[in-house]
Amino acid sequence: MNLNQIHNVYFIGIGGIGMSALARHFKILGKNVCGYDKTPTILTDELIESGIAIHFEDNIGLIPNDFYIENTLVIITPAVPKTHSEWNYFLERDFIIKKRAEVLGIITRETFCFAVAGTHGKTTTSSILAHILFESGADVTSFLGGIVENYNSNLVGNGKTITVVEADEFDRSFLHLHPNIACITSMDADHLDIYGDSASIEASFLAFADKVSDKTKLFITNGLPLAGITVGIDEPSDYKGFNIRIENSNYVFDVETPSEIIKNIRFGLPGKHNLMNAIMALAMSKTYGTPTDDIVKALLSFKGIKRRFSYQIKSSNCVYIDDYAHHPTEINAVHQAVSELYPNQKVLAIFQPHLFSRTRDFIDDFAKSLSAFDDVILLDIYPARELPIEGVDAKWLLSKMTNPNKKIVSKADLIPTLLKSKATVYVTIGAGDIGELVPSIKNALNEKV
Repeated sequence: MNLNQIHNVYFIGIGGIGMSALARHFKILGKNVCGYDKTPTILTDELIESGIAIHFEDNIGLIPNDFYIENTLVIITPAVPKTHSEWNYFLERDFIIKKRAEVLGIITRETFCFAVAGTHGKTTTSSILAHILFESGADVTSFLGGIVENYNSNLVGNGKTITVVEADEFDRSFLHLHPNIACITSMDADHLDIYGDSASIEASFLAFADKVSDKTKLFITNGLPLAGITVGIDEPSDYKGFNIRIENSNYVFDVETPSEIIKNIRFGLPGKHNLMNAIMALAMSKTYGTPTDDIVKALLSFKGIKRRFSYQIKSSNCVYIDDYAHHPTEINAVHQAVSELYPNQKVLAIFQPHLFSRTRDFIDDFAKSLSAFDDVILLDIYPARELPIEGVDAKWLLSKMTNPNKKIVSKADLIPTLLKSKATVYVTIGAGDIGELVPSIKNALNEKV
């Protein structure tokens, strides 16, 4: 399919973080872009402000008339149910219908592609890499799974020859990509509703790794069962971070590469996991040929990603951090970062579980990760694409937690509960609609202090 011959692009599920980046891209290219989503969000508001028409009712009559012609590409998200009437309308009339991953596959086939894979760390690593390449003057377009603070967008750049993409393992989407340089940050079990078991996930990552024929262009976190260039911290690796210290809430560290030692790199995102992400992005950009000075400057100026350890309040008597973590490993990383930065302060974590199946599959790990915080508030499970599973709910998770300072709170009662808390550090955690609550929580906590 030649994307240059497409005039209209219609998105079913346009409000998703990955879908919206593609929508922005096609809008910049001058395509006529329109779409549907289930509910309005901050992200859909931004798309509408950019001139993209969006409606929130599954209604064929709301599709604009000029999208009924042949040169319309329909892009769908895997989360859309097969009963969706608009999707079926286009199916019955033989429109070109592609998954988001398939469209990214077409785009990456025509460009030099950096692909960032891993069950954790994709968004941060790809965003850091995008920032490095863009700041160095590379002709790059980056499709990201988060809103980068430096650009207030999940689409960075408007280049024609280079792409940076998140290689998403969900639904084996990353197998559509055509990577020239790639990395795999982690291969933990996740998406068991799709894969069934961890062996199938690992097999999928191995298949992705095989798409990079030159293993000197495949970067892996030290310890993964793959052939490639290793990246690690304080252990023998091809790219090794060491001499790590904290100065003014920033990491300062050195990196040993195959050709040099880069000293006194400064990076502002907390947590050892983010330090690994930064070194991974450094390794990929260094291999591409980005000058060392440009890499170091970009790491210093990188501001972070919304909902990735994103500071909402940072004062002497109150700290509020928001994070997208939705897997036990990610929650552990949040706790490690908070503990490192605020070792003697009371931390309250507010967690919204994401998916009934993920909660069921990792119930004991979730309970252990959450119990590490001083106080924990649970919201009800965010279902996303799923129907409820009998016996799987927030009460079950609460019963598994060993921390006695725990409770389930409704969204309506959340802010009054927070205002009664004696915590000095607050963390909202989860991949559901908890992100929509962040502005009101921020306002309430600001008034409290």
